[in-house]
Amino acid sequence: MATAEHSEGLTFHPMDQFIVKPLFGGDAVGMLTPTNVTLWMAITVLAIAALFVLGTRGRAIIPSRIQSVAELAYGFVHKMVEDVAGKDALKFFPYIFTLFCFIVFSNFLGLLPKAFTTTSHIAVTAVMAVAVFLTVTIVGFVKNGAGFLSLFWVSSAPLALRPVLALIEIISYFVRPVSHSIRLAGNMMAGHAVIKVFAAFAPLVLISGVGLAVTPLSILAITAMYGLEILVAFIQAYVFTILTCVYLKDALHPHH
Repeated sequence: MATAEHSEGLTFHPMDQFIVKPLFGGDAVGMLTPTNVTLWMAITVLAIAALFVLGTRGRAIIPSRIQSVAELAYGFVHKMVEDVAGKDALKFFPYIFTLFCFIVFSNFLGLLPKAFTTTSHIAVTAVMAVAVFLTVTIVGFVKNGAGFLSLFWVSSAPLALRPVLALIEIISYFVRPVSHSIRLAGNMMAGHAVIKVFAAFAPLVLISGVGLAVTPLSILAITAMYGLEILVAFIQAYVFTILTCVYLKDALHPHH
């Protein structure tokens, strides 16, 4: 937390907001220790359940606001899966829709004061990315057998280049979960850290005269970054989901 100290000047620690802490005191964090990450994951799940339980309870012909949001989210992801991966991928829609809802709710809840952004931790995003990687790989082999390996063989390229391209395709395939997870965690962490840095300059007006100019600028920057983070929160959920659809399409239709 940013603190003003007359002896040492302004000090702040923008990465403190990402520290995993036990909920019930102590310093040790074990595999079964309830933490702030656990709490905000539970809040995310409850928020998703509340949206769709309340949104589908009435099933009115003229939908309420909450029903409209639920239907819009459902239709948005359903169309994404169908357009990107094809109609035969719709059997995986519940899984992809669950991923989208968890990520988008985690991102937006993380923008609340004193909240914890679970998707800023690579441990969380890596689990989702590895789950997607294993799912599409297993689906690819189950549906296509050894034919799934044709994903790595670019038959349209000149014969001499095919082995080289195959090696590149294999490396690219196994890098997918790394890029998939780091992209989401990195973007969420970077935005929140920048907001915290700007926030550290807001109380500068209490320390020195230069704060009369710096403090309004810092507040303006915080407002702008917060607006950008609202956009990023949705975009990152969209990017993670659409890449999942692309990977699923490769598993269902591996031929170049």
